[in-house]
Amino acid sequence: MPLSDCKYGRNTQTDHSYILHSLPMAENYGKTPVKTLFDFKHTNLPDTLDVKWVSLLTLTNLRSISKVKVVSFLMGLTLMFLIMASYILTWDKKGLFFTPSPDQFRPVVIPTNTTAAEAPSEKNLIDMKLLVKIISSKLEYKPRKVPDIKDVTETDSHLFSVIPHHFLPGIKSPCWYEEFSTELGTDLYRRNLFTLRSKSFKTVCDRLRTNFHQHLHHKDGKLFRLRCLPFFYIIGQPKCGTTDLFHRLLLHPEIKFNTMKEPHWWTRKRFGYIRFKDGFQESFPVEDYLDLFDLAAHNIQEEIRGNSSGVHRALQLITGEASASTMWDNQAWSYLHGDMEETEPPFLAQDFIHTVQPGAKIIIMLRDPVERLYSDYLYFKMANKSAEDFHQKVVESVQLFQSCLSERSLRSCAYNTTLSNTMPVRLNLGMYIVFLLDWLTVFHREQILVLRLEDYAANLKVTIKKVFDFLGVGPLSEHVESALTKRPMSNTRRAADRNLGPMFPATRDLLRKFHQPLNCKLASVLDKKTFLWSNT
Repeated sequence: MPLSDCKYGRNTQTDHSYILHSLPMAENYGKTPVKTLFDFKHTNLPDTLDVKWVSLLTLTNLRSISKVKVVSFLMGLTLMFLIMASYILTWDKKGLFFTPSPDQFRPVVIPTNTTAAEAPSEKNLIDMKLLVKIISSKLEYKPRKVPDIKDVTETDSHLFSVIPHHFLPGIKSPCWYEEFSTELGTDLYRRNLFTLRSKSFKTVCDRLRTNFHQHLHHKDGKLFRLRCLPFFYIIGQPKCGTTDLFHRLLLHPEIKFNTMKEPHWWTRKRFGYIRFKDGFQESFPVEDYLDLFDLAAHNIQEEIRGNSSGVHRALQLITGEASASTMWDNQAWSYLHGDMEETEPPFLAQDFIHTVQPGAKIIIMLRDPVERLYSDYLYFKMANKSAEDFHQKVVESVQLFQSCLSERSLRSCAYNTTLSNTMPVRLNLGMYIVFLLDWLTVFHREQILVLRLEDYAANLKVTIKKVFDFLGVGPLSEHVESALTKRPMSNTRRAADRNLGPMFPATRDLLRKFHQPLNCKLASVLDKKTFLWSNT
């Protein structure tokens, strides 16, 4: 599909009739009805009600004997009351338009049999033409207002007191000297919270601890340790190949001294959350996060001291991390500031990263959002997986998102924590353009490299070279290049999940229509029609 065929932002003529899901509500999603935008043919009561009402009144007027007339009239009123009561009691099941509170959403259960999923009837379809029109109309919005640096720094004064405004010249990674206090003792990694949750990082710390004091810098009778932030961030998305890319990058001699792929510090751990469903646990201080890059810092310091051979190669060492939540996950704000009236997060992860490190390099890995969602479902759901179950969850999620759009902006729905927690599949993570536009409000376009998993899988060598050129690292030797290309793929689909087969064609078609206007906008912003995913 050429970019000229994309109709986002344009209102095309569509059929406005909605389609009713007259099915029971899921019990575990609360008790408040939700505005679902399904058909009542523009009326809330069946036509037969008025007919019955008129018939009863006509019948009473035919009576000539007063006593019989009174009895008949009372019987008529009783019958009319019973009929009205029966309709009132069934209104909830027919999905009348009640207005929910802005943060409450509730799905509609759909048929779970295979036949209904493969060949949907009119009673279990969603009016995708209308939904696509709504999404397209809401895609054209003003860029978010970027918060002032002063407001950003005031939210976490300790973070900005630890990281300086300027980094050491002549070193590629963003590094600086921090005065080292002997009060920390010899076991300074003992209290690092990352060591409690990562055996591999604990092993690294055990090795660093043995010769830590040899890597201290002496100046004016004081001791200093070299501290570094990541030079690059692979920020997303989940199930788009970020794990495989990160581990292949570690084979490069200038990138190899990185220790943890996904610390999730900027989005979760610094706020005290590991999994939001487990609630607040303990905040990981910025010092613990900086420890993750001490292995690279020690090697850079060793070169600075002149203890290694070579022509300042260690000064070109770069640090990096690949938390796939960084691009999209800003849920912590809703947990920490639930009393705030804003419908969108006032601060995003990129506001903090850009404030401390405006020159950071950002890498984004994407894939067809339809396939991404199915892969996400198979990977994170542990039991009772099936194409049929996936279809049901997709329909529920699309309905919930449509309900949100009736109350809020597209961007607000993409970030809404209540909606995200209620949707049975993570539909919003495939709305790449919403998140990318927010990153472009603080970082320049040339600082962000956007890749497709499909290109990465089809031509690994070309895509990896593109990443190396973006990071400005030297060429690989033939031996390292051979090892990099022959390395088995990481984090691939489990055998049991492969045996489940593909999603239903009906599911794929529904998701394609949902994402079409979003993909069109993405392809337009990136000026690459391959991001339409029209041929996958």
